[in-house]
Amino acid sequence: MSLETSFSTTVLNWFDQHGRKQLPWQETITPYRVWVSEIMLQQTQVATVIPYFQRFMRRFCDVATLASAEEDDVLHYWSGLGYYSRARNLHKAAKQIVSEFNGQFPPSVQALVTLPGIGLSTAGAIASISMGIRAPILDGNVKRVLSRVKAIPGWPGKSSVTKKLWAIADELTPDTRTGDYTQAMMDLGAMVCTRTNPLCSACPLVEDCLANQAGNQAQYPGRKPKKTLPEKSVSMLMIINEQGETLLQKRPSTGVWGGLWSFPETSAPDKGAMTIDTAVTIKLPLRQLEHWRPFRHTFSHYHLDITPIKAFSSKAHVRLDDARKWRWYQLENPLELGLAAPVTRLMKKLKASL
Repeated sequence: MSLETSFSTTVLNWFDQHGRKQLPWQETITPYRVWVSEIMLQQTQVATVIPYFQRFMRRFCDVATLASAEEDDVLHYWSGLGYYSRARNLHKAAKQIVSEFNGQFPPSVQALVTLPGIGLSTAGAIASISMGIRAPILDGNVKRVLSRVKAIPGWPGKSSVTKKLWAIADELTPDTRTGDYTQAMMDLGAMVCTRTNPLCSACPLVEDCLANQAGNQAQYPGRKPKKTLPEKSVSMLMIINEQGETLLQKRPSTGVWGGLWSFPETSAPDKGAMTIDTAVTIKLPLRQLEHWRPFRHTFSHYHLDITPIKAFSSKAHVRLDDARKWRWYQLENPLELGLAAPVTRLMKKLKASL
């Protein structure tokens, strides 16, 4: 038996006994369900994803339903998962699958990676798990397992290290039961070969693991070089009209919270009376400004310090001519819109303050 065959056989034997087989996306395996789950699981823990996945599937049961939905609706069902470009790309890819592939997922890794938001590892997972195609994957869990077993130094985000790990992943992927093997490797990383305090005594690969033999598992994979995150600050204006509604602004489709609805922002608010321009022809005179305690929201690339400002304005002064950019949002009977996480948090506090 070759080393590659021995490795995959060991992994599959472990999976048959200990692998996860009852996750929601495993109940009825289709390319669509695997795809949505894989996108949701990027940068997000399984326990967090499960309720989002179930809710998303109830609303968007197949790729055609997702493709025909409004972006606001998609973002609403994604709200709270973060990394919202994933949801926008999911929506774009669904439209492309319907328009270019007749509603069917293309049956190759090469074609799958042409879809928005689908990288080589995600394509490999879709192809192997739902189509039975031999395709390696290299998500965070698999990177950790292979880095330790083969003692591959360096941060996996570095191109030379990534290239080496891809070569190993391809070499070890079996020709049969490729879907089970893919799930098994992800399970090993999530359940046994964890980032901290790995359960080496429960690992089927312990005898072949070079990091375990050297007793330096914590050194693998190499850490991402540290960098100091820049800091930015903004004030969010929570404007209340006479009907108890609050004003929301739709953010640009690209950038932070792209396509989501948020409170209007100002970088340097006046502590007295102020006016906010919501469009060329719309101006809101504000009164009773109340500055709330600032708080910090951290993104992957910077810290954002937010100062919430509660204010009142008369709806009689306003005509919101462009409903695509501005909405009066009813706190008591909320619309189904995609909201940025800090906005959802502030909404609850704002409602309680009225």
